Amino acid sequence: MSGAVTPAGAPAGPSKNTLLIVFMTVFLDLVGFGIIIPIQPFYAQMFDATPAVITLLGAIYSLMQFLFAPLWGRLSDRIGRRPVMLVSIAASVVGFTLFGLASSLWMLFLSRGMAGFGNANIGTAQAIIADSTTLENRAKGMGLIGAAFGLGFICGPALGGLFSEFGPTVPAYVAAGLSGINWLLALFLLPETHPVHRHRGTPFEAEARASARPPARARFGISMDAIRRAAKNPDVARILFVYLLFSLSFSLMEQVMGLYVERVWVNPMGGVIATDPLAHMKEAARLTTYVLVAVGITATVVQGVLIGRLARAFGERRLLIAGTIFTAVGLAMVAVAGAIGFFPLMLGVAVVLATGTGLSNPSMSSLLSRAVDPMEQGTLLGLGQSLAAMGRVIGPSVAGLLFQISAPLPFVVGSVLMLGCTVVVVMVRQKPGVSSAPVPLGGH
Repeated sequence: MSGAVTPAGAPAGPSKNTLLIVFMTVFLDLVGFGIIIPIQPFYAQMFDATPAVITLLGAIYSLMQFLFAPLWGRLSDRIGRRPVMLVSIAASVVGFTLFGLASSLWMLFLSRGMAGFGNANIGTAQAIIADSTTLENRAKGMGLIGAAFGLGFICGPALGGLFSEFGPTVPAYVAAGLSGINWLLALFLLPETHPVHRHRGTPFEAEARASARPPARARFGISMDAIRRAAKNPDVARILFVYLLFSLSFSLMEQVMGLYVERVWVNPMGGVIATDPLAHMKEAARLTTYVLVAVGITATVVQGVLIGRLARAFGERRLLIAGTIFTAVGLAMVAVAGAIGFFPLMLGVAVVLATGTGLSNPSMSSLLSRAVDPMEQGTLLGLGQSLAAMGRVIGPSVAGLLFQISAPLPFVVGSVLMLGCTVVVVMVRQKPGVSSAPVPLGGH
């Protein structure tokens, strides 16, 4: 099953059950994350946070992902996938617990930073998928992670809206408990999938190491040497740029969606929050939950059911072009829905947005994994996730300010930038279904 070189006569690679275990691990991780989303902006308002400060909560989370995604990726190449997943999931438990215990705004920032540190492991999860699939099935395997995201955004926000009725801190403690279950699942069921570390202590270890490139030295942030070496392949450089621009565009919307729903449909005149802030928070969280659940259902269908068939029929490049166009249209429609003031239209907008991201995210991951040596997939996918996290740092950092200027402005700007993604993807020349020559990556 592994796409990496397997020593002659070595035992078979990871079984299909590995994909299910990774799916469940990522799913529980995202359920815990999704529980927080509906309540986070309104919980921060209880500490007198402005929109600009509220969106910075998303920025600090992504900043930690930006710093640690490449570290987790390189460590997974160096010491194995399994220990990286265990440590990172444990950090998520700490982050969610701190969120529930927060008594001030700085504690909220600390908790989101710790959660971002833990959840920077998506590149490692993608590397496990890459270890366990063939090139032909790579997009479908990456789609499993997307489906886990989608289901997480169905169950997570729904549970967040439900438990927020018992108090604003209850969802955080539920998220911590689910992350604890996630850690136990990984501890007892997740196998090692890295070709070298999978054969550690067996007669095949020496042969596996001989066929592997030396792993990059683990370090924080983005390795400029890795970027320079990746840039030698123009397609890799373009796709990495799309990772950055796509996440920047989408995060302009993501971090202000709840505030936008609140502004347009909950309390446009500002009267309710002054008399009953808890009722205001619950209503805003409830409507935001509806939008997020619509996103999750659509993303699950696209990435969990359709993406494999679509990739075989059209290729990842064409799917990525279609995905960026769908997302650009969806972002523009958010502003239109707000101008009309018809909330059910937002559910249709959520479907368009989720279709766009559902087509784009696994296609980007699959294209990147095809362009790298199998022994360094963790490094490259970690680099891609780190660039995406950089976009999610820049986007929220300015989204709140744009929102304060004009509520629809973040969505309009995001739509224009997403069209820029489409232009870059059109320039990618990699043929669907054909792996490019491996690009050696490293951080030496």
